[in-house]
Amino acid sequence: MAIRLHNSISRREEEFEALEPGTVRIYSCGPTVYDHPHLGNWRANIFVDLLKRYLIYRGFEVRHVMNITDVDDKTIRGARETGMKERDLLNIDPADAYPKATGHIEGMLQLVDELRTGGLTYESEGSIYYAVDRFPEYGRLSGIDFEGLKPGARVDVDEYEKEEARDFVLWKARKPEDGDVWWESPFGEGRPGWHLECSAMSAEYLGIPFDIHTGGIDLIFPHHENEIAQTWGATGKRLARFWLHNEHLIVDGRKMSKSLGNFITLNDLLEDGVDPVAIRYMLLGTHYRQLLNFRPDGLDGAATSVARIREAARLWSERAGRTEETGALAGEAEESAASAVETFTTALDADLNISEGLAAVFDLIRSGNALLDRGLGADGAGVLHRTLTGFDSVLAVLDGGAGENADLSAEILAMIEAREEARATRDWSEADRLRDALLEAGIVVEDTPDGPRWKRT
Repeated sequence: MAIRLHNSISRREEEFEALEPGTVRIYSCGPTVYDHPHLGNWRANIFVDLLKRYLIYRGFEVRHVMNITDVDDKTIRGARETGMKERDLLNIDPADAYPKATGHIEGMLQLVDELRTGGLTYESEGSIYYAVDRFPEYGRLSGIDFEGLKPGARVDVDEYEKEEARDFVLWKARKPEDGDVWWESPFGEGRPGWHLECSAMSAEYLGIPFDIHTGGIDLIFPHHENEIAQTWGATGKRLARFWLHNEHLIVDGRKMSKSLGNFITLNDLLEDGVDPVAIRYMLLGTHYRQLLNFRPDGLDGAATSVARIREAARLWSERAGRTEETGALAGEAEESAASAVETFTTALDADLNISEGLAAVFDLIRSGNALLDRGLGADGAGVLHRTLTGFDSVLAVLDGGAGENADLSAEILAMIEAREEARATRDWSEADRLRDALLEAGIVVEDTPDGPRWKRT
């Protein structure tokens, strides 16, 4: 079965076929942040991570580029470093490249020059503007009706509302308030408009056209509409084959944003002791094109689901390591695994239908644990474990985050580590003493092929 994705530019699901067989090229607009990214930013990142991971699961190679906007703010370096750390806590695979806008000014100037040559621009007070009425395809992505738009009505700001649609700035003439944020150009001193950087960098790193452009739904207009106009106007080529947009994360019915003051950061939740992988699961578990309403009890449910997946993986791995009985119920395990794989794949082939995909995962856990209770042998347990870890190559919840040791004290952790050292040196009496001490503290330690596992009494 082929993968089908909802293409924002056609407003329908379409069968996905890579422009270059076997390789998918993806460009994502990275958030412009000045401190910790909020959960709405991370939802967009986790959506792209799910998309990438599933394409890889289905056998594609993926080349992913995400831009970094650093033209306007000197503090973005610290924000970027913070973002990278939080990205890793959420088990988000890094992009293959993170080009910075300030490193691609020449490419942006070349793009402006090509648009000027094509007669799509005009100059006003030292700034260069794109004349949208000269580009017949303008508005195709956003669906905006520009009837009545006055030619020459201009806007200098980078973000604006649909009802304020105007000719947009490509190169901003230098102003005193810009300070030292400016460059020399054939058009005079100034700096590029925000929309220009993505057209220039995507072309350099991925070529034109590329397969998929992603971003939040709020970027459809004006940013993505303007990207299309710039690239198509300069090259005569479409920018991307597919446009995929994730919906907002909302709080109390309103979009989460710093301007509204209703944002929640990953750091806020980590300080409350929340496992970052539970946060990942919560952001992952609602279809990307549906609004996601943040609720604290949603995190509790996510943590429970993650614990169930991890516990199944632990139990099946442990049974797979026991060789005294290998073949019992292996056939039933293989049937359960094959059914789960078919359901999981069918679901995610349908525009990343994650809810149905997760249902397949938990159906496998229920049937697998039932087989375990009936005496499943090592061979069948190995099949179940490999299937679950295959699903986790897409979900990414088994490893990382705070994990199983999230709520253990430093003293208990030290005792578990000391017991492992005693076992490694065959100091069995010390290992037994530490096991008994842990038991008195309410912790039962089980030795498995994958290392020690603990649970509370």
